[in-house]
Amino acid sequence: MSNRVYIFDTTLRDGEQSPGVSLNINEKLQIARQLTRLGVDIIEAGFPITSPGDFAAVQAVAREVRGVTVAGLARANFKDIDSAWEALRDAEQARIHTFIATSDIHLKYKLRKDRDQVVEAAVAAVKHAKKYTSDVEFSAEDASRSDVDYLARVFGEVIKAGATVINIPDTVGYAMPEEFALFIKQVMERTPGIEKVIVSVHCHDDLGLAVANSLAAVGAGARQVEGTINGIGERAGNAALEEVVMGLYTRKDRYGLTTGFNTREIYRTSRLVSSLTGMPVQPNKAVVGKNAFAHESGIHQDGVLKERTTYEIMNPEMVGIAASNLVLGKHSGRHAFRDRLAELGYNLTDDELNLAFARFKSLADKKKEITDEDLQAIVDDEIRHIPDTYTLEYFHISSGTTVVPTATVGLRVGDERKEDAACGDGPVDAIYKAVDKITGLSCTLVNYTINAITGGKDALGDVTVKLKCNGREKIYTGRGVSTDILEASARAYVNAVNKLIYDRG
Repeated sequence: MSNRVYIFDTTLRDGEQSPGVSLNINEKLQIARQLTRLGVDIIEAGFPITSPGDFAAVQAVAREVRGVTVAGLARANFKDIDSAWEALRDAEQARIHTFIATSDIHLKYKLRKDRDQVVEAAVAAVKHAKKYTSDVEFSAEDASRSDVDYLARVFGEVIKAGATVINIPDTVGYAMPEEFALFIKQVMERTPGIEKVIVSVHCHDDLGLAVANSLAAVGAGARQVEGTINGIGERAGNAALEEVVMGLYTRKDRYGLTTGFNTREIYRTSRLVSSLTGMPVQPNKAVVGKNAFAHESGIHQDGVLKERTTYEIMNPEMVGIAASNLVLGKHSGRHAFRDRLAELGYNLTDDELNLAFARFKSLADKKKEITDEDLQAIVDDEIRHIPDTYTLEYFHISSGTTVVPTATVGLRVGDERKEDAACGDGPVDAIYKAVDKITGLSCTLVNYTINAITGGKDALGDVTVKLKCNGREKIYTGRGVSTDILEASARAYVNAVNKLIYDRG
């Protein structure tokens, strides 16, 4: 059995199904490029049949990224499979990923099919997909609640039909690690032809066990793990790939397995996904959380100072959290700024560097020392990958305990400046209503969050907003950073509005 574990990333498909997450094509391309740098083996770019937007996004990823397999999801019917192939056909390496449920509860209540009908549909789907590409993955939805002998029968038939990967999902996060490991072993023992294919697992985190179940399955013989960056996804999410990979790396004494991950890209990938999805990473998140390598206890601090491995089982630099002695401030030059960004993984064009450097200098006038977190925030905020229809020029606020909050906002639209004023329940609400008057949009704020990027009175405020506009169901996420939380709030809202306008075409 091979000692190589393949990493199948579904951030752009299952991850985007997280409530409140909606990515445009450019954002998906950004993530896909970074996933390629991270070293994933397969990128599941979307579910092409579901919408023209999803089709276009899968097609764009397939046409651009190289050195990685691009997969598209399809139900076990010809129309879905045809659509997936049309989106994938320009990929350097294309995989059609087709699925159908196999548990009795899904057969009875969702599919309304008997077991023989499901076998027939699965085989027909794989054979049809095989006409387009040699790389076909078959998933048995809700496999962990399926009868093991029936599942082995289904897998045996689809392997004969040409499937190259069989996937055993714990779709509803029901399995326990020991139980799931035994289940994987039984399926592999009872499935004819299993030695010809790669066995994959796709675990959900409803009971907080997605990573544990994935590692248990790998220990039992699975050689592909499916998951997402930061563990985002349906309901409680998917297996967090950064945790799976670092589990295999840190405990290679137990597993003796390798992946193709460039672990030094983990932290940057995590930040990018968090920024574009508007889903913050909790401080105590394993591997990439703010507190993952923080030590407050005196005993722990003393131990780490004497020997890092007393309380750190991973080196923070291994996951891309750089330790730099270079302090940037108001007197720092462009060269030092560029070098620091390069160390953090940002390789900017001259135009992008000029924009980011201008924001850095502005921030340096307000903060004595600029941290890596500050740099990452201003670069992520400043370097947009969609054209900005509206640019925030200024705002003025009148607010207080005895004053009706009023905002006057000026936005730049091409060579023209537009301004308007509005009252609101508070200064942020007043700003947003003024922006709506200027743009002519009617937006509903779905979510508003603010986080301090670093500590101290001069910390950058990082605001994320999610909004719906003009009765649309689609949610648009915007982000803004500034030492002034009102400015950060305004920037975030305008960013979300620009995404809506770009999406509308």
